[in-house]
Amino acid sequence: MYKIILYIEAFLEGIGRLVSWLTLGMVLVTFTVVILRYFFNIGWIAMQESITYMHAMVFMLGAAYTLRHEGHVRVDIFYERLSDKGKARVNLLGTLLLLFPFCIFILWTSWAYVGQSWQVFEGSQEAGGLPAVWLLKGLILLLPALLLLQGLALFCRSWLILRGLPVPAVKMSRP
Repeated sequence: MYKIILYIEAFLEGIGRLVSWLTLGMVLVTFTVVILRYFFNIGWIAMQESITYMHAMVFMLGAAYTLRHEGHVRVDIFYERLSDKGKARVNLLGTLLLLFPFCIFILWTSWAYVGQSWQVFEGSQEAGGLPAVWLLKGLILLLPALLLLQGLALFCRSWLILRGLPVPAVKMSRP
C-alpha cells in the first residue's frame, strides 16, 4: 500500500508541477494578444483560443494536485480541530461517499459527449481557430481519472492512520 501511495502522489505531483507552468504561458500569451490587438491592430483567433485551452488544462489537470496539497475548499472550522484519526475518518468517508461517486458520475455522463468529439476530431467553430477541440474535451475524462487516483492515495493514507500504522511522509514541494 505504501508504494501505491508514493507512486500515485509522485505521478500527480509531476503533473501538477508541469501544468503549473501553463499559468505563466497564459499570462504571456494574454499579454501578447493585448499588445498585438491594441498596438498593431492584429488578432489571431487561434492565439486567443490557446488561452482558453491552457486555462482548461490548469483546472482540469491541476485538480488532483490541488487535492493532494489540501487546496480545495472545506469547512476548516471543524476539520482543523479534529485529531489525526478524526481527520482520517473525515477524509476516508469524504473520499468514499463524495469524491468517488462524483468522479464516477462525471466519467459516466461525459463519456459519450467526449467520444462524439473524438469520432469527428472536432475543431474550432471559428475561422482560424485551433483544430483540437476534441483534445480539449478529452480533458473532461482526465479530470475525474486523476481525482480518482489522488482519492485512492488519500483513502489509503486515511486507512493506514485509522489502523494505527505508519504513513509514508508527505513530500509536498511547491513550484
